[in-house]
Amino acid sequence: MGVAERYQRVREELAEQCRRVGRDPSEVTLVAVSKTVGPEEVGCAIAAGGCDFGENRPDELMRKAAVYPQATWHFIGNIQSRRIPEIVSAATLIHSVCKEAHLAKIDAAAAAIDKCQRVLLEVNVSGEESKSGFEPSEVKGIIERARSLEHVKIEGLMSMAPRAEEELINATFSGLANLESELNDTFSQEEGTARLSALSMGMTEDWPVALRYGSTIVRIGRAIFSDSFENA
Repeated sequence: MGVAERYQRVREELAEQCRRVGRDPSEVTLVAVSKTVGPEEVGCAIAAGGCDFGENRPDELMRKAAVYPQATWHFIGNIQSRRIPEIVSAATLIHSVCKEAHLAKIDAAAAAIDKCQRVLLEVNVSGEESKSGFEPSEVKGIIERARSLEHVKIEGLMSMAPRAEEELINATFSGLANLESELNDTFSQEEGTARLSALSMGMTEDWPVALRYGSTIVRIGRAIFSDSFENA
């Protein structure tokens, strides 16, 4: 089974899982995480209907976006300050903002190319020391302070669940969903404040669980691009 067939299979599985939990598949964006493959494999996924792709390194993001400008490119990796202009030049959505200082730098880089950069705030819901992200209690203040940035739009939240028992995975995804709901309840009382609309959570190992908690973006790589996953 090649990349195109695996992509189609994942799309079908995603649609079926959405139906099982009473959700419309069109509400969920499948980001094919292409960080381990080259442009040729991305082209195979595009031929199968792929539109959204995720990269974790600025060099690869820019290289593949230049080859396939018609695709929507997501940056999902660690953000280095000095690489922000390059990330902004190619990414439609940045998932991994985990330092408040980066928001001002993203704003400046976006202003320089007359762009409004869409971003998500990464939240460390599980509290794992090995994971980056804001503490849940920090997020409201960060969003409020970022409203003065004219070239940044915070669209939602992102988190990664620990590789652990299902109870912890459920707690992480439900925690992020509850945080989004609480923030939207608060912001709904403030005139002119946009609601958060995106929840990026769920990867190859746990995306069906994330769907149950309202994930609108799932990030799937190995199930699409890896032969070893297929044969595992």
